[in-house]
Amino acid sequence: MKTLPPAVLLAACLASTIPTAAHAARPAEAAAKAGLKVEYQKFTLPNGLDVIFHIDRSDPVVAVNLTAHVGSAREKVGRTGFAHLFEHLLFLESENLGKGGLDKMTARIGGSGANGSTSQDRTNYLQTVPKDALEKMIWAEADKLGWFINTVTDPVLAKEKQVVKNEKRQGVDNAPYGHTRYVINKALYPADHPYNWQVIGSLEDLQNATLDDVKEFFRLWYVPNNVTLVIAGDFDPSQARKWVEKYFAEIKRGEAIAPLAKRPGKLAQTVKLAHEDNFAKLPELTMTWPTVEDLHPDSYALEVLAEYLSETKRAPFYQVLVEDAKLAPSVQMGNQTAELAGQFMLRVRAFEGKPLDDVAAAVDKAFAKFEREGISERDLNRIKAGLETRFYNAVSSVLGKSALLAEYNYLSGNPGRIEEGVRKTLAVTPGDVRRVYDTYIKGKPFVATSFVPKAKLALALSGSSKADVVEEKVVQGAENAVDPSQNADYTRTPSKIDRSKEPPYGATPAVKVPAVWDAKLANGLRVVGIENREVPLVQFDIAIDGGLLLDNPDKVGVANLMARMLTQGTAKKTPEELEEAIQQLGAAINVSARSEDVRISVTTLARNFDATLDLVEEILLQPRWDENEFALIKQSVLSQIRQQDADPNALAAINFNKLIYAKDDLRSRNILGTAATVNAITIEDLKAWYRANLSPSVARMHVVGALPKASVTRALADLGRDWKAKPVSLPAATPASIGAAGKVYFVDVPDAKQSVLRIGYRALAATDADYYPATVANYILGGGGFASRLTQQLREGKGYTYGINSSFSGSQSAGPFTIASGVRSNVTLESTQLVKQVLQDYAPTFSAADLETTKNFLVKSNARAFETATAKLGMLDNISKYGWSPSYVKDREAIVKAMTLPEVQALSEKYLDPSKMVWLVVGDAKTQLPRMKELGFGEPVVIGK
Repeated sequence: MKTLPPAVLLAACLASTIPTAAHAARPAEAAAKAGLKVEYQKFTLPNGLDVIFHIDRSDPVVAVNLTAHVGSAREKVGRTGFAHLFEHLLFLESENLGKGGLDKMTARIGGSGANGSTSQDRTNYLQTVPKDALEKMIWAEADKLGWFINTVTDPVLAKEKQVVKNEKRQGVDNAPYGHTRYVINKALYPADHPYNWQVIGSLEDLQNATLDDVKEFFRLWYVPNNVTLVIAGDFDPSQARKWVEKYFAEIKRGEAIAPLAKRPGKLAQTVKLAHEDNFAKLPELTMTWPTVEDLHPDSYALEVLAEYLSETKRAPFYQVLVEDAKLAPSVQMGNQTAELAGQFMLRVRAFEGKPLDDVAAAVDKAFAKFEREGISERDLNRIKAGLETRFYNAVSSVLGKSALLAEYNYLSGNPGRIEEGVRKTLAVTPGDVRRVYDTYIKGKPFVATSFVPKAKLALALSGSSKADVVEEKVVQGAENAVDPSQNADYTRTPSKIDRSKEPPYGATPAVKVPAVWDAKLANGLRVVGIENREVPLVQFDIAIDGGLLLDNPDKVGVANLMARMLTQGTAKKTPEELEEAIQQLGAAINVSARSEDVRISVTTLARNFDATLDLVEEILLQPRWDENEFALIKQSVLSQIRQQDADPNALAAINFNKLIYAKDDLRSRNILGTAATVNAITIEDLKAWYRANLSPSVARMHVVGALPKASVTRALADLGRDWKAKPVSLPAATPASIGAAGKVYFVDVPDAKQSVLRIGYRALAATDADYYPATVANYILGGGGFASRLTQQLREGKGYTYGINSSFSGSQSAGPFTIASGVRSNVTLESTQLVKQVLQDYAPTFSAADLETTKNFLVKSNARAFETATAKLGMLDNISKYGWSPSYVKDREAIVKAMTLPEVQALSEKYLDPSKMVWLVVGDAKTQLPRMKELGFGEPVVIGK
């Protein structure tokens, strides 16, 4: 349940991190012909509930989205964080769902995992379920709205406060640059402005919240006339309307809710603030200008301005700050809009030791360059051309469409404004872009924040004042123990119908495995694909086995650098020309190295597949090896490595791999390399790696999209002829070694507000006969979200963590079993003790009911197993990598159905033994290290970063 930005169309389509474009000649006409809209039906119940239906019969699933028009902007000063707190509370219990609430039901019905998000303006609750569970979901959502608040007790509230505080520690207090937005909003908005405080609130406000405060908040805002219900997917709208009326109609309308006035941020003068960040290793400058709210006529041109200034190699900010001044690896820019106000934000995370005064001077130069040159029609058309591709990506799932419809409804009362947003973006002119720059940016005051490493205040912007950041002190025993398990004592809310019985399932949906086609090119490359015409896109990838495994141990990082270099121009095209060619096709092409492969990942409009494939072939077979780009990328990677030095989650991942893999196994290394290995790498190393290791003899291709096999294979004929096969020697698959005795390892991050835990060992290969059965056995332990014991014990029972999970992962070689979590620092020992106890108790206490829950979820969830292109690509990857049949999902379903209680218990005893696991803690050594010997695995071993 994360706090997410609003999902309006422009955020979904224009704030992309990867700039894409369609054929650029006449984007307005092309987009208009494409019909960029989402069909819907809308009606309103007498109590004010807005209901929106969208029919999509491509998969036997339905998304249900309940959006309350209440976010942090409706909170009182001193009681911040309430909207987000409710996002959590409404999943826990209601009068008729009982303990475990919607999360418990989700595990039974095969839902995608009940989730929610909170913004400044709204809170939503959403999930995708098999179509046979639609009535159950409507019943459950109504119960949250009308039969919930009585179940919130002081113990429940006390526990959930701890969970939310853990979320804040994880995402803000324990994260590099985590306090940036807090500092900006305090400066940009006056104290009485509803955007002055953060969505997640303050730890103090959350702690001070009383039960009466919570109930008052619910009764004010969680009323039908302030809520939108969206149902999107494969369902009978006539029947669904009857169910909505049955379960929602008797909920009483609330008091009339007056809209909040639009209120942009205001600055009398530029404000400069600096903070020494405990988790930052690089200086970061953020500049923020107040702009306009969602749907304001100028918001569309501001989006275009932000993309033009920063997103490509031709962008003024890239040319000045990255290429010319070499101050940073990239520049991030965006116009972030909300219901009441907006802000134009520029962020530069500079290279180590670079003074932010130099960055600010370069920012001025980049703006001056834009003022001289403006934006051309060609550049504007290139940006607009990407809208079509990004629109289809945004609406490629029923959940995505439900979010857009709900968002536009609460903002304007008209879900159909999705089309208007597209139309207004296509209407932006070069004059509009220059006008909004002059109106909101040029010469206007802004907030500048300098976040610098500890003891590096000299790097901050000159004239900066100290930012007022409240940092929690780690105090042992500061929080009281909580016990939310006791039942609430209350008078049940009356109803005209019997809500105590969960509605029955509908007709069981027919789940069909997508038809998979198979082909082989002249060079031996195997291609597997699925024709899917839900949206006119094609997504494909080429996986070339090797990756990190083929690096020289003395020069780890070559595979990563080589992969990044492939998209930096070709023998025929400069880096800028290649980028332009990709964008004009509505394509995104990314090349990345992973631990066991190099992967080329592509998205394009179906009509441009052939032309996009030509560019992929050019990238793959005719690399440019541009020396200037190599220097820039190398510096960027060194910067990434430096950032990892203070990031607790990165440190946990890197050190866990070192501990579970043998020293001579390259999987034990950071794929980025180290500062020493990267500094030693030359461009000749990249060329040698490329010549030796990129061959169709070790490659596989997967294609999903709106083209038949014949069209795809015909377009691939040139690649099959031109990419010559050669032998590549891959390391042999390796099994897990005999596990060592359990041991605690500790990485010190001074003053960490959380301890990051990684617990596990090297376990099974994906091809092992026990692999999938072990995954099934893990569902109730930590693979089932809120159905899992680890979550129930550490989050729901104790409030120690925001989230915890466990999983098996592997390939042809044995991969790790991992338990991962971030826990409140002052309960590090208690958390690990509880995890250890859960593991010890798991096999003997695994019950028939646990097995039934596992089977229900894993079988029923297959209804949504193939909904997205990403899911289909994952399926194809498994087929090509492991030689599995296209029906392997059904084979796994048979395994699940046949599993017995003794089998699960035996697997658990064999693979979930805590005494054979590595227990890694990344946290504050001065307060937590001495206690960890009490876990029972001897004296902890301190390891360096």
